[in-house]
Amino acid sequence: MTLPTRSRTSLRSLLPHRADYAGLASTWRADVMAGLTVGVVALPLALAFGITTGLGAAAGLTTAIVAGLVAAVFGGSHVQVSGPTGAMTVVLVPLVARHGADAVVVVGVIAGLFVVVASALRLGRLLAYIPWPVIEGFTLGIAVIIFLQQVPAALGVATPEGENTAIVAVRAALDALDHGSFAALLLVGLVVAVMVLAPRLHRSLPASLLAVVAATSAVKVVGLDVATIGALPSTLPAPSLPAVDLGVLGGFIGPAFAVALLAAIESLLSAKVADGMVDGPRHDPDRELFGQGLANVVSPLFGGMPATGAIARTAVNVRAGARTRLASVVHSLALVAVVLAGSDLVAEIPLAALAGVLVVTAMRMVEVHNIRSILRSTRSDAAVLGITAAATIVFDLVVAVEVGVAVAAVLALRQVARTTALAETPVPAEVDPEDEESLLHEHIVAYRIDGALFFGASQRFLASLSQVADVRVVILRLPDLQVLDATGAHALGEIVADLERRHITVLLKGPRPEHERLLRNVGALDHLASEHHLFTDLDAAVAHARLHASGAGHDPTCRPPSPRAA
Repeated sequence: MTLPTRSRTSLRSLLPHRADYAGLASTWRADVMAGLTVGVVALPLALAFGITTGLGAAAGLTTAIVAGLVAAVFGGSHVQVSGPTGAMTVVLVPLVARHGADAVVVVGVIAGLFVVVASALRLGRLLAYIPWPVIEGFTLGIAVIIFLQQVPAALGVATPEGENTAIVAVRAALDALDHGSFAALLLVGLVVAVMVLAPRLHRSLPASLLAVVAATSAVKVVGLDVATIGALPSTLPAPSLPAVDLGVLGGFIGPAFAVALLAAIESLLSAKVADGMVDGPRHDPDRELFGQGLANVVSPLFGGMPATGAIARTAVNVRAGARTRLASVVHSLALVAVVLAGSDLVAEIPLAALAGVLVVTAMRMVEVHNIRSILRSTRSDAAVLGITAAATIVFDLVVAVEVGVAVAAVLALRQVARTTALAETPVPAEVDPEDEESLLHEHIVAYRIDGALFFGASQRFLASLSQVADVRVVILRLPDLQVLDATGAHALGEIVADLERRHITVLLKGPRPEHERLLRNVGALDHLASEHHLFTDLDAAVAHARLHASGAGHDPTCRPPSPRAA
């Protein structure tokens, strides 16, 4: 039996190909250096996430190596770095507490298969239907949980029993009143101080590694009595699958779905962020799911845990000069060298130091300007963010996403109903059709955005405008836009930033006053090259567009795109 030609072509597009390493001859040195840099950054994080999960430091290190390598080769992003993440620990901590370490292997493999199937079904673009406030809400909730997970280690007490992170943190704080370690708390403070101050001295310094080295050295010099990582294996474990009672296998489907959902969302979100940081091919969302799915099948078999694309490590990779997958591969190989040659040194790292690293990581996960923008946008979007964050902390990520999307949908539909009205308005003066046709020959194009631009439509809008080519000026006509929410405004800002980066001037004509306020509040208008590129009159916008397109004049008010565009 042979597959139809279309199916074979579809499957082939998910597999590695030669174009993955285009330009490697000129970029390999930069890729190698970037890989070594991100490997240094990933080491303390991998150890810390493994310990926090309850599987041990070796599991975190194995995950960074195996999942990082598989996702680098098979994933859909050229610069994505994958491995253990704080978000994944939020799902795995209660799983390990309830079912033990063997459950992680089973859940990870099932979750990986779910993600592979999702890639084959071409579900990668469904991330577009998760509203921006929902993503920011569960990110905020995850950050709070990661912070609370570090309370026992930071206070130098054993982790109390329990599945709710907040309750466990409170119990740990009460235990610390009698049995706490002031030395552990001092080490956390030292790590936080180094991680905050080091980047101010030089941006390229590996702050987390320096902080861990400083804390470990302090323990040795002063002779502090604190818990350390302990012995690590000096080789990678062989793959194995634990014996599983098929009768209880069905009970792992729910946790596996949660892991799969998180692996997909966080990886696609990280890949999307990477697209905005590097000039190069955009990621393939379906292939990214395929690579992450394979990584999550393979990693648990080697004693690791489920993994996702890591936004912070990916950002470090790009800033260090990575341009191809070689950088992510080198990152994994660098960690292999740590296992083979440096396991004795790693064993001396205090647990409190890793807790300090994750405290800072949790704080940096919260994009304060994004939270502020959503809170200032509309009451509905602010409510979605708050409800999603609360559901993440109280329940779990799957419930949080479900609740967040449901609330956003209800509020968006209510907004559509409220804005539907019948009113007699004078017909505005518009550009003559023949004149509008002539604009195309001047490399000017005008788009009229009608109806609603909210979370369900924003990705389609982005995809359409991102195809603009052979154009010098784009005029976006907004008077007929009926509905705009924070996600739609954010998407509009992204496309403006993208066009301006491509040296295509963007002019906006006539948003409604309430829409203009929203665009300002979320920072979308900051991406315009000039504050004078917002017009109330179409004729004036066209005249200004012709000035830019002809190159006959220079607008002294123009400035480079805002750094936020990057």
